[in-house]
Amino acid sequence: MSLPALFGDLPSAVLFDLDGTLVDSAPDLAQAIDDMLRALGRAPAGEELVRSWVGNGATMLVKRALAGTMDADAVNALEEAVWRPALDKFFEAYHLVNGRRTVPYPGIESFLQTLHERGCRLGVVTNKPAAFTGPLLDSLGLTHWFDVVVSGDTLPVKKPDPAPLLHALARLDVPPAVALMVGDSINDVEAAHAAGMPVVAVSYGYNHGHDISTAGADIVVDSLMDLL
Repeated sequence: MSLPALFGDLPSAVLFDLDGTLVDSAPDLAQAIDDMLRALGRAPAGEELVRSWVGNGATMLVKRALAGTMDADAVNALEEAVWRPALDKFFEAYHLVNGRRTVPYPGIESFLQTLHERGCRLGVVTNKPAAFTGPLLDSLGLTHWFDVVVSGDTLPVKKPDPAPLLHALARLDVPPAVALMVGDSINDVEAAHAAGMPVVAVSYGYNHGHDISTAGADIVVDSLMDLL
């Protein structure tokens, strides 16, 4: 299904998740997590595991790395005295590598350019902290496409809460029914549903090892260019 088939034309605005949707940042995130673990005297996790842990913000990523699992009970059992210093070490490590090996997925810039030329307002809504979001978009030459960027610490809540999406749309002055969310995880799908927005999921991103086609998105694509 294409966007014209879903909307009758194109949406007035499109909001994008960042990690796993627009860019493959897992190599840099994995290096920072492994540097953090080594600094704590622990064995590195490796990129494959880190890919499965990405998606709920930096704090949750660090907690999962410390617990060595996605299991909510194990993650929630971690005391702040354990995860807080580790989070600081992760931030130190990630500042050094953010954007070094991160690349946009194939076709992303062509897709953004096409939407821009056809009058769509564009935004990013990510759970990544603002200290890393802006520099990453700048380093990849993507910043100029976006009219609004909402990071994981812009508001007190993150996706899957709908508030970040609604905040972005308010900045764009576009109602949810004529806007689209594009993401790679269940968090994006749930946030869009709660915001009253249609949602497209990409199959290539980070969804904690689960098949995104079961998450309830309106469309699932292997490439965003398939939507045009």
